[in-house]
Amino acid sequence: MPNSSSITQYLLLAFADTRELQLLHFWLFLGIYLAALLGNGLIITTIAWDQHLHTPMYFFLLNLALLDLGCISTTVPKTMANFFWDTRNISYTGCVAQLFLITFLVVAEYCLLTIMSYDRYVAICKPLHYGTLLGSRACVHMAAAAWGIAFLYSLLHTANTFSLPLCKGNALGQFFCEIPQILKLSCSHSYLRELWLLRFCACVAFMCFVFIVVSYVQIFRVVLRIPSEQGRHKAFSTCLPHLAVVSLFIITTMFAYLKPSSISSPSLDLVVSVLYSVVPPAVNPFIYGMRNQKLNGALRKFIQYFFSQHV
Repeated sequence: MPNSSSITQYLLLAFADTRELQLLHFWLFLGIYLAALLGNGLIITTIAWDQHLHTPMYFFLLNLALLDLGCISTTVPKTMANFFWDTRNISYTGCVAQLFLITFLVVAEYCLLTIMSYDRYVAICKPLHYGTLLGSRACVHMAAAAWGIAFLYSLLHTANTFSLPLCKGNALGQFFCEIPQILKLSCSHSYLRELWLLRFCACVAFMCFVFIVVSYVQIFRVVLRIPSEQGRHKAFSTCLPHLAVVSLFIITTMFAYLKPSSISSPSLDLVVSVLYSVVPPAVNPFIYGMRNQKLNGALRKFIQYFFSQHV
């Protein structure tokens, strides 16, 4: 029984059989990718450029934009190349790298979104302690912890997944390499070790989800007690974008992995996988840009400054 290292390449799931549809998908994904590059790139550059945005909230937002850029760049360019060259192949090394990176970036983003909910909780529910609880050193340590935990998690799962013996071919039911699809190719009981590890991580993820929910319950309780409408609007404007991003991330991911098998189909699975892996990194910058007036103003100033210097 060969292990995964004896496989030289994997076959990714094809979106379409006809050349016309493949090219249509290529241009569609190119548009989404360019939008993600532009939106996240502007957020990163604006936050780094504007001194008024050097606060914990925008520091975490900058990290989120970096993760979104990495996440969409891990899957979409390879998918576009396959569309353009009419192929489904991905090398063994490329699959290992893709699985490691997508796991690392998704886990880091989930950890960061949990930290960002804590940031909003402290800012709204404990504003007098904000500078103490979320100083610059504490923010760097929390962000580093999110990246570090995600790195160790993805390294462990990647090594464990690709050490499994495979005997069900090399065709993946997904347009990128991910752990569940590799496990489906295994016919050995050793894959149960990885499943138990995934279940443990799912429990930890559920605890993070509960923490986010409890944080927002406390936030809404405090905000609704604010007497002035202007004060409530200001508080909501800082936390609603984060809540929208968290909801988009969690709902699409949960539906992708927890939907009933009775409604599962290749077409639906493909649409859902695009929704949770491609759409969020592209729309997150616009969610923050539309709702956050301070970031909007800084972005306009940066664009005006850029054109005044280069035109």
